[in-house]
Amino acid sequence: MAGSNRLVGTFLLLLPVCIVVGQSLRRLHVTDWWEQSGFYQIYPRSFKDSNGDGIGDLNGITQKLPYLQSLGVKAFWLSPIYKSPMADFGYDIADFRDIQPEYGTMQDFKNLVKEAKRLGLRVILDFVPNHSSDEHNWFIMSENRTAGYEDYYVWHDGKPGSNAEQNDPPNNWVQSFRGSAWEWSEKRRQYYLHQFHRKQPDLNYRNPKVVEEMKNVMRFWLDLGVDGFRIDAVQWLFEHTGFLDEPESGNSEDPLMPEFLDHIYTQNLPETVDMVYQWRAVMDEYKKQHGGDTRVLMTECWSNLSIVKTYFEDANGVQGSEMPFNFQLILRLDKNSNTASDFKTVIDSWLDTVPDGHTPNWVLGNHDKRRVASRMGGAHMIDIMEMVQLSMPGVSVTYQGEEIGMLDTELSWDDTVDPAACQTSPEYYQDYTRDPARTPFQWDTTANAGFTNYSKPWLPVSPAYTTVNVQVEESDSWSHLKLFKEMMKLRELEDFRNCHYQTAVLGSNVFAIIRSGPVLLESHVYVTVVNLVNANSTVNITSLYTQYRLRAESKVKVAIRSVSSKRSQGEEITAENIVLQPYEGLVLTSAAMQLAGKVLFLLTAGTMLVFRIL
Repeated sequence: MAGSNRLVGTFLLLLPVCIVVGQSLRRLHVTDWWEQSGFYQIYPRSFKDSNGDGIGDLNGITQKLPYLQSLGVKAFWLSPIYKSPMADFGYDIADFRDIQPEYGTMQDFKNLVKEAKRLGLRVILDFVPNHSSDEHNWFIMSENRTAGYEDYYVWHDGKPGSNAEQNDPPNNWVQSFRGSAWEWSEKRRQYYLHQFHRKQPDLNYRNPKVVEEMKNVMRFWLDLGVDGFRIDAVQWLFEHTGFLDEPESGNSEDPLMPEFLDHIYTQNLPETVDMVYQWRAVMDEYKKQHGGDTRVLMTECWSNLSIVKTYFEDANGVQGSEMPFNFQLILRLDKNSNTASDFKTVIDSWLDTVPDGHTPNWVLGNHDKRRVASRMGGAHMIDIMEMVQLSMPGVSVTYQGEEIGMLDTELSWDDTVDPAACQTSPEYYQDYTRDPARTPFQWDTTANAGFTNYSKPWLPVSPAYTTVNVQVEESDSWSHLKLFKEMMKLRELEDFRNCHYQTAVLGSNVFAIIRSGPVLLESHVYVTVVNLVNANSTVNITSLYTQYRLRAESKVKVAIRSVSSKRSQGEEITAENIVLQPYEGLVLTSAAMQLAGKVLFLLTAGTMLVFRIL
């Protein structure tokens, strides 16, 4: 039939296998609630203060849950809210089963969970298993050698030295906050290990009682309705039992800095991976016993990809973390390495790491790292990074404030409170401080950005809050916030959830992501293009259609544009000659996609159907 497509079929008996599509297209098929969801990280101390003490709290978060719902995210995770003396702002936990009073009460937490469920939001808690506070009752009993608690922590006699009254530390291990990782206890007459602050003694995971104790902590919060955990500082869980000196790395001249050593005896030991698998078993067992949806594990490991990969599943197919965090966009992209080829290399390295049957995730920032725009060189990168992250398949993780384009707030030495910086000096603190990314969230144009009505918030508010805030960006005709919401809506489309996709470099300066929907003969094609230079770049995206055996389109429409773009939504442009303005980002869409003049093999229910589109 001239002028129309005919399907010619051949029927062969085969086992069901897969769908074979165009050249080099990757494929994502999601089945569980979390696999294409947006996750949002809340740093409670800086999100919203409800009681006027200058510190964010649980009731403040509850008040703002409709905002999270409006963003289109499906879950949020809370940095630690547990009872703590706040030496490391909540990561030093004095009671794993109670709420820090300045954040609220257990009833406040229950109210938050209830309201979140009503709004269709999932609650993820930070789980901090590596250490506790030295004010935790377990440590107090361990230091006193109370029966049953003697080995809850990592203790060592040290080694003889010049001081007859006190041995020297056992070895050269250093903490992440600079200085020896060993602290002398006069009461116990031994050293205890602390890989972070001295008030954060390391728990001993070679003690089965500790292992079961922490599993019970998980069960306690699962009973209260949480939907999963983000596991903090996974790579530090176990240490070598020989307590050998670690070799020098050659990356620092200061023997007290963590960069001075190659941490082969204190990080990424095989037992650490096994522990994550045990926690996954707890989550799966809980679902089996209590029903409901999947409770997820998100793991923080800053190691190389070969190590991160081991957290997904073992050689026998036993499942580990659903989301071993992908930090590649943080670790390997910055203002000095942001060419189109850099983007493709970094993103593809992660896609090549994720095992078959698992879902990739994309983390742009968090409370420990510089904000994405500051890290990448300025406000012009805000939309580019959001469009890249949210155009990629799988899970997105957004740190509070990134959706409105917050930048780092540089603080003086006097205003600095982060222990990682305070243990350095006024000359070097800015290299280590995490405070610039932790300043209060910017809600509106009122005093202190609507974060608090107290005169002095716990950290200073950014002076940019008068123009960069939710209120202003909601009222603007187009803004970073509105772009974020439109990208999240796009991700809800079936053509965007289950898809075939690939990354590409166009010309020298344009990074592209191409996606087609799951139904090969009736899907839209989306192409995200971002211009990474301060100059016009001309690209021809029909080359992507040709390369991946899709029907070439002469015209495409603008689905979403960056804030700096002069184009309008729905505008038609010529696919062969797209002139991108400096730092412009576009999501382009074409009409129904078809495989043009190619063979499609469809294997279903024991039968292979071979079609040729004519």
